[in-house]
Amino acid sequence: MVIINKGTSSTNSATITREVVRWQNDQLSHASDTLIEEVPIALVYNGISHVVMMASPTHLADFALGFSLTENIIQSESELRDLDIVENDKGIELHIQISPRRLSELKTHRRNLTGRTGCGLCGSESLEQAIRPLKPLKSAYQLTDHAIQNAVHQLEKHQPLQAQTGACHGAAWCSAQGDIQLVREDIGRHNALDKLIGAIKQSAVNTDSGFTLVSSRASYEMVHKAVTAGIHSLVSVSAPTSLAVKLAEDANLSLIGFARPQRHVCYTNRFSENT
Repeated sequence: MVIINKGTSSTNSATITREVVRWQNDQLSHASDTLIEEVPIALVYNGISHVVMMASPTHLADFALGFSLTENIIQSESELRDLDIVENDKGIELHIQISPRRLSELKTHRRNLTGRTGCGLCGSESLEQAIRPLKPLKSAYQLTDHAIQNAVHQLEKHQPLQAQTGACHGAAWCSAQGDIQLVREDIGRHNALDKLIGAIKQSAVNTDSGFTLVSSRASYEMVHKAVTAGIHSLVSVSAPTSLAVKLAEDANLSLIGFARPQRHVCYTNRFSENT
């Protein structure tokens, strides 16, 4: 995979500062507040505009690769031939070159949508497109309670944008012991996961061991993206949906929700306690 980044430096900044009036304890004061950037990101494949996502303008190469993989636009990193990141006054365009075979398939199954803060199913034209079949994972990964809790206790310090703005989701790749190794943040939970998956693929991380921790709920689309990327375990700090649990069970994914300090809930593929 060849990545060419021609974007300007402003794509590296995800925040802005704004003067505000703050009310607290019956007192008014002038202060500065840090806001997360929300930018229209257009993904353009071989000159064909495919989708516009509202996202944070960081780690866009990871986003382009992760989105392309989890949306089944490409099947492997090698099919993403080139990437050009272009800014204009309306937003950012990711000009992505993919293999002729994948372009032909994209034209056949193309959907034109505007995703609001990373809404993964917005714009699906039929039930068949929305509920897409998955190839089950070959084996369930034996996740441990200790590893989950170790990762949960680390997550906050690995989310600088969330600490600054209070408006970011995070997705982290964790080792088998629960040590956080990669983190990506975005205003949209789907975007954060796509960015993480792109980073995982570019870092050649082995997804047969370890797990992904997300700072959001576990929806159907989050489970679908994880399984598509070959991730065997998904841990969420919030609740899963019923469809997410069903998909995880069918796909042999270990799904854990409500992962907070000193507690979590296992929904599929129960593992051994304290191992």
